[in-house]
Amino acid sequence: MILISFDIDGTLEVGDPPGVLTMAMVKRVHAQGFVIGSCSDRPISAQRAIWAQHNIPIDFAVGKMMLQDVKAQFVADMYYHIGDREDLDKRYALDAGFTFLWPHEAVVHPWFL
Repeated sequence: MILISFDIDGTLEVGDPPGVLTMAMVKRVHAQGFVIGSCSDRPISAQRAIWAQHNIPIDFAVGKMMLQDVKAQFVADMYYHIGDREDLDKRYALDAGFTFLWPHEAVVHPWFL
């Protein structure tokens, strides 16, 4: 089991600024049975609205500082957080025991192809 946490702004195409990961890529990951959700500075309701607008069921939506809670809630073999900010995304991911990926690194993973 693989869990992927997505930042929104600067990571996903629907972010502000837009990122390189498309919602179609996220749908492919979901279809493979991955646990997915978002970890963003945006309010939880705004995160959930983005996923609902694109008909993508998610398993979690949390604030940046809550990745440790996500890890405690879901048992997975690998935990990834994909984000675009070193000061927040990378720091919180590593502190929570997640593997951190920049969006341009993530986009070439076989999960998204």
